[in-house]
Amino acid sequence: MAWIKRNLFFVIGGLLALGLLGAAGYYNYKGWSHNSTALNQLNDIYGTLRNLTSQKPSPGNDKINNIEAAKAQERQMRDWIHRAADYFQPIAPIPNMDARTVSSQEFAEALRRNIDQLQHEAETASVILPPKYGFSFEAERQLVKFATGSLGALAVQLGEVKAISEVFFAAHVNSLDGIQRVRVSDDDVGGPQADYFDDHSATNNLAVLAPYQITFRSFSPEIAQVLAGFASSPHGFIVKSISVQPAGTLAAASPEAPAPPPSPNPVPGVTPGRGGLQTVLNEQLLRVTLVVEIVKLLPQK
Repeated sequence: MAWIKRNLFFVIGGLLALGLLGAAGYYNYKGWSHNSTALNQLNDIYGTLRNLTSQKPSPGNDKINNIEAAKAQERQMRDWIHRAADYFQPIAPIPNMDARTVSSQEFAEALRRNIDQLQHEAETASVILPPKYGFSFEAERQLVKFATGSLGALAVQLGEVKAISEVFFAAHVNSLDGIQRVRVSDDDVGGPQADYFDDHSATNNLAVLAPYQITFRSFSPEIAQVLAGFASSPHGFIVKSISVQPAGTLAAASPEAPAPPPSPNPVPGVTPGRGGLQTVLNEQLLRVTLVVEIVKLLPQK
């Protein structure tokens, strides 16, 4: 006790220091607990934010609402589709029976009638065709009964082939060497390879894309007319690719290739005179292969 009396201030100071240390430890513990809780909450918020931002589309932030923006863009897109529908008018199948099922007899008669009509249109437009050309329907041309479930697809393709052919007739190309379509019937398996295009139709959220490959011969003005015809058509024609090469070179390189047909129009040029004038323009006949897709819009929900 005497020591405490002699060191009273030291003892009081020590007790105060010990109390302050205890209080500091307590507050430190409370602060650590609070920080730990806050850190866990922050990690939860960060994890939620990371999950949201990884979504497609991201919902955005407090300044940009990507979900609302996406909805607005979808409304704009559907409005554009509605306004653009005039340029994607469907091509009527042949025969066009609306909701009624096409019979074998009806399709057989329509096929022969339309092949005859297309041959007549080609002759009127001075467009040369292969002999007795069946416009890619050689396998079905002589049939009276067709593979089960194929008549609807064949009727659609007949309508599309007719629409494509008439673009070339209107352009007055020199010759239409062939139209190739995608196989849609078991009857197509036995048809000539030259009638078919080794591709397939594709479907997305908006439309069905049906491809065709067409080979023809002409001069460059007629090629321009063909492209203009597809561009101005009310149907959804898209030229996916075009390959052009001199028809004369092709025939010379391949002895089995048919000779280029004569042009109904004279080749532009200047005939050399006595003075030996050089030709100013001597355009070559060209052999062109086009891949065309028909865009058929799906019914809007």
